[in-house]
Formats: sequence, structure tokens, C-alpha cells
Amino acid sequence: MFAVVGHLEWISFVHVAQLPQAGQILPATDYWEEVGGGGAVAAVQMARLAGTAHFFTALGDDEVGRRCLQRLCELGLTVHVAWRQQPQRRALVFLDETGERTITVIGPRLEPQASDDLPWHLLDECRGCYFTGGSPAEARRAACLVATTRIRSCGVQPDAWVGSCRDPRELVCEDLMGARLLAMTDGSQGGSYWTPEGKFAWAASPLPGTPVDAYGCGDSFAGALAFGLGQGLVPGEALALAARCGAACLCGRGPYSGQLRL
Repeated sequence: MFAVVGHLEWISFVHVAQLPQAGQILPATDYWEEVGGGGAVAAVQMARLAGTAHFFTALGDDEVGRRCLQRLCELGLTVHVAWRQQPQRRALVFLDETGERTITVIGPRLEPQASDDLPWHLLDECRGCYFTGGSPAEARRAACLVATTRIRSCGVQPDAWVGSCRDPRELVCEDLMGARLLAMTDGSQGGSYWTPEGKFAWAASPLPGTPVDAYGCGDSFAGALAFGLGQGLVPGEALALAARCGAACLCGRGPYSGQLRL
């Protein structure tokens, strides 16, 4: 069994020739809506590798929140929801012609807490769990816990941290070095990782097609890493699988159409 504990957003994707400058009006060449966010994308990638995945999250008790739940179920997840009496968090994603994404989030994160009436006991049976926010003590019940480096002071020590050296919010600091694995992605350059044995690097995985959409690549990487480590793969093998999943995501429209299936 595999799981994700974390957040999501309802995303409006807008494809433009270039990012708008101040005062400029640009036509969109494409537009669609989809559920997204670090927890949701990682959970769907995990389910496509494991066959199924549990997603512990919180949603706004409104029409958008219910639409998120419906879509997550359509994507094959078993969803455990703590409902909140506030609007569902949303996001606006601009995609330019190179496939690069620029994100604006709207509203505070909604995250599941230990006090929520959720079946936390299921995590005792989980081989791997990815954590993006909420109750770290409950997530730690899984046999292998991977956490985003954005959650620096979560109060528990995961087995692995994962982040991006291109995102200032995810940069490495000394208090993350206690885990048995710290992995930092670097886009087309691959990435670097640290274990008790030292520092190593992995090469970027060859793209299976033409780059289309960078949204969700890092989250797909993280979900696949948690799956691989939970399966007992050594760090190099788990990272190679995660790199393949990140590359596959880049070649699909939206976060899910390109995701790798085992």
C-alpha cells in the first residue's frame, strides 16, 4: 500500500505565446481546468506505478472542492477528505511556448490534521508515503516516508527529503542532512543526492517525446521516488525511476496525460 498526505489546488491552465508584461493583453492559445497541486499529482503518479494509492487531504466544502474530489476519484485514487468551511484553494498556471510554467496560487493551503476524523491507521500498512503538508506524525507511520524540502520544520525525520535546487523555497540546509537520502533535482541537468556514504549525481532521463508542459514534473518525480524507496529499491535505482517519471510528465499536456505507468 502507498499513500500521500498533503494538499491540492484546482488549476486553471492558460497557454500563451509568452508571459504577459505589465499592462499587456495577450490571447490564450489554449485553456483548461484540472485538479493539481503537489500532493495530488504525486498521488496519481504513485497510483499509476502501484496500481492504487491513498490520498489524505483537506478540501473546501464548496462546489470547487467537490469537483476536486470527483476528479481525484476519476484518476484512480482512494481519497480521504477532511472538509473545511472555507473556499477551495485554486491556482492559475501560465504555460509558455517552451512548456515552462508560472504559477499563482489563490487562497491558503488546506491540509489534513491529526485531529481530523480520517482513517490514519491505514498508514501503518503503507510501504511508502509522500508528505507535502498536514500531520507529519501520522505520515511517519508509513514504513518509508519521503517529504518535500519545503516542509523544513515538520517535527519528524523522514527517510528521504526531495526538493529542487532551482526553487529558493526548497534549497538545502543543514537541518535536512539527518535523513538517509536527500535528493535535489536540477531539471535537464539531472540532480544530486546525498546519503551517509557521500554525495552522488544522477543523469537526466531521456525524454520520451517533445517537451509540452513542465507542470507536475517535480511532483511526479517525488511520487515515483516514494514508490521506489517503498518497494525497496536502492537510492540510485529509485532516483532513476523517478527521473523517468519526471521526463514522461514533461511530454504530456497537463500533469497526468504523460505520466509513466509501470
